[in-house]
Amino acid sequence: MKYSLDGEQYHIGLKEGDVGKYVILPGDPKRCKKIAEYFDDAKLVADNREYTTYTGYLNGEKVSVTSTGIGGASASIALEELVNIGAETFIRVGTCGGIDIDVKGGDLVVATGAVRMEGTTKEYAPIEFPAVANLDIVNALVEAAKKSDTDYHVGIVQCKDSFYGQHNPDRMPVSYELTCKWEAWKRLGCLASEMESAALFVVGSFRRVKVGSVFLTVANQEREKAGLKNPVFHDTDKAIKTAIEALKILIENDKK
Repeated sequence: MKYSLDGEQYHIGLKEGDVGKYVILPGDPKRCKKIAEYFDDAKLVADNREYTTYTGYLNGEKVSVTSTGIGGASASIALEELVNIGAETFIRVGTCGGIDIDVKGGDLVVATGAVRMEGTTKEYAPIEFPAVANLDIVNALVEAAKKSDTDYHVGIVQCKDSFYGQHNPDRMPVSYELTCKWEAWKRLGCLASEMESAALFVVGSFRRVKVGSVFLTVANQEREKAGLKNPVFHDTDKAIKTAIEALKILIENDKK
C-alpha cells in the first residue's frame, strides 16, 4: 500500500523540497516555533497530527524542525518519512529525567546510546543490536555544550514507552520487572530516562542517516529519594541553543 499522494508523506504532510537535509526533532509541536526563531527566513510548511514543521536557513544551509510527538512509535514515523524526502542529519532536542545521582535538574545530557526498553525498535532490529548515536553528532553536541555555561553529561540514556511506569512503578502489575530493571540501569551508570532516542538511533542505523540527541534534565527522582537538592527545570532554551550550535558545527564540517 502506498502511503503518499503525489510524493507527499502520509503522516508529516511534506514532500521533497519542503525540508533541508538537517532537521531538529523536538517532541512538542509547540516547541517548533521557538526553535524556528533561530533560523533565518523560517516558514511553517506543514502541520498535521503531532507533526509540525518549519523550514529556514542556518549559515546559508536549508534546515528544518519537525515535531515527533511522544514516544518511539511516532518518532520513528517522522524519521522514516523525513528520510524519504531527503533529510540526512537529525538532532533530537527534548527533556529527560535524571537517573545517575550526579545529573541535576537544569543539566544537559548528550546521549551516546540508549537502552531499548521500548517496543518500536523490536520491529526493526533484534534486541542484541545496539541503539547508538552518530559519533559526528555526539562530538558536535559536546563541543556546543561546552559553550553553554551549563553542566552537561555524556553517556547512555534509558528509553521506555510508559511515563507512569517510570514514576509510579509500584502500582503497575509488572512492578517486579520495572523496579529491578531500574536498579540495573542505575548500577550500569545510565544518565537519564526519556522516550524517543532508542527508536531514532535504531531507525537511523537502518536508514543510514545520522542521528543524535540532547536533553534538558527536568529533575532527578533519585536525588529526591536520597534527600539531595533536586531542582526542577522546564526551560529547554539551553538545550535548543546547544542543538542549534551543533547543527552549525555539522554544517561547517560538511562544507569542508
